[in-house]
Amino acid sequence: MLPGNSYPELKKHKHLVGHWGTAWQNQKIDFAAFPGSILMTTNCIIQPMKSYKHRIFTRNAVGWSGVTHLGDGEDMKPLIDAALKEPGFVTTETKAKPITIGYGKDTILSVAGAVVDGVKVGAVKRFFFIGGCDGTEGERSYFTDIAKAVPEDGIILTAGCAKFRFNRLLEGQKVGPFPKVLDMGQCNDISGSIAVALALADAFKCGVNDLPLSFAVSWLEQKAVAQLLTCLSLGVKGIHLGPNLPSFVTPAVLDVLVKEFNLAPVSNNPRADFPGQLKPLQ
Repeated sequence: MLPGNSYPELKKHKHLVGHWGTAWQNQKIDFAAFPGSILMTTNCIIQPMKSYKHRIFTRNAVGWSGVTHLGDGEDMKPLIDAALKEPGFVTTETKAKPITIGYGKDTILSVAGAVVDGVKVGAVKRFFFIGGCDGTEGERSYFTDIAKAVPEDGIILTAGCAKFRFNRLLEGQKVGPFPKVLDMGQCNDISGSIAVALALADAFKCGVNDLPLSFAVSWLEQKAVAQLLTCLSLGVKGIHLGPNLPSFVTPAVLDVLVKEFNLAPVSNNPRADFPGQLKPLQ
């Protein structure tokens, strides 16, 4: 819920003080170290460890055997009581560097003129969408490798927990007046990235596929299907998807996607996938 800290209505609440943890697959480490209670509202839950099973709760469609489920309309007293029994944070100090967030489509489009001008004068040469659902496979270092290799005049748009593979590595870097990494939110916010792409295409009087925009999408599970189909329905081509293709992509389906949409599985070599777009090996 990193982007939750930038939602205007949530920012009104002073007790929303920050973000804890990284991607979903690291929750056994992140949750064990968190000195409070935890409420799971999505299907990203992993079998809870004994060290925190007594202070984790579920709600809505998610659940786990042996974990207290809070039904619709039920108050949060069990969650609050569990939190009060925990030590909490003993200090407000942190060694973690702040992460800049809040670059949803409305924010970016509010400065679309400056973005377009940056492209016209050559300050921004290319945009890279690097994001999606993360996982545990070692091959997913591919997305970190791409982010590290984006040139000084390239801007990264990201949505989804794949961002945790590289957002801290590039924090503070800028491309002209713009942050190098624009965090557009969660996986579902890929629609915002598409809206930005469509607006830029309109500003430049060209099609989306004529923009200096590259897609490297981290694939994992069901909701990514809808995101991919949304991109394809809008005619977006040249998406690199991986580290593995969805199980429903049969050879016949893949043949259509390659021929009609130039869809490509990621390789183990980002520079081969995006020739001439990334910094050369040092």
